[in-house]
Formats: sequence, C-alpha cells, structure tokens
Amino acid sequence: MCDYSLHGVATRPAKVGDKLKTVQFGNSITRGFAAIDEPNVAVCLLPGSELAFDNEVEFEGGLNLLLVNWSDSGKVDETLARFRQVNVNKPHVHHDALEFPSGKIVLLTRLREGQTATVLQLPACPQKDARDGLRDTTEQRGVENVEGAMQPV
Repeated sequence: MCDYSLHGVATRPAKVGDKLKTVQFGNSITRGFAAIDEPNVAVCLLPGSELAFDNEVEFEGGLNLLLVNWSDSGKVDETLARFRQVNVNKPHVHHDALEFPSGKIVLLTRLREGQTATVLQLPACPQKDARDGLRDTTEQRGVENVEGAMQPV
C-alpha cells in the first residue's frame, strides 16, 4: 500500500528482489520507498511484505503542533522488518509502518532518507482488503508502540 499523502506521486507495486531506498518525494509530505533506479516512483508494499535493510534502521522523531520535537530520533538495532498498516480507522494520518522482530513499530514516513532495503517476500495470498487482516492486531495494539505516531489511541 502507499500512504494517503502519496496520491500525487507515481506508484508501482513491489516485486520480490526489488532494491529500495527511502526517499522524500518532491510533491508530498511523506517519505516512502522508491526503487534505486526509479527515485520518483513510490514502490507500494502489501501488508505482510518482508524487507531486509542493508544496515540497522534509523528514524527521525515527529513534530507536534507547536513544532517541538516530541519523539526522539533513534535507531532500531535490527535489519529485518515486515510492512504493516496502523491506525487504519483514522483516514488522515500515516498508516504505513514497519514492524521489527522485537515488536517495535516505526512509521515509514519517519525513516531517515537514503536507507536501502531488499524486498525478501510478498504475502502468500493478497487479501481482498489488505487492511482487514491487520485491523484487529493494530487496533488492539494502538499506537503507543509506534515511533512517530501523531495521535495516541
């Protein structure tokens, strides 16, 4: 999936083996993945897609309405992640996130630019509505574990 604020950006679905890079798209407030050889095309992942990063993942904190840094930047000492969506019942917040084996969840838009990853696998059976399979998990979990989430549950 590609987050709500990427509707004005060219997109394509992810493929196994894609080499991706985190980018800030020129006409969007959102960061996301682009193929290394297509920096202006957002690569959309299905929930459950697995990625291997070349290095430990770094992320930036978020800003609140007063433009005060409320969430520290940091690093996840892991290189494997699974793409997820969070807060799917809130239409105007970022949904795209990565979940790491430790259980830590980081919004995709908070990843530092320039990090590279490879798509290891896509979900075995894409769901009719990709959000349905995660709704109960993410709503129960809320956003207290999500780095960079703007609105607590």
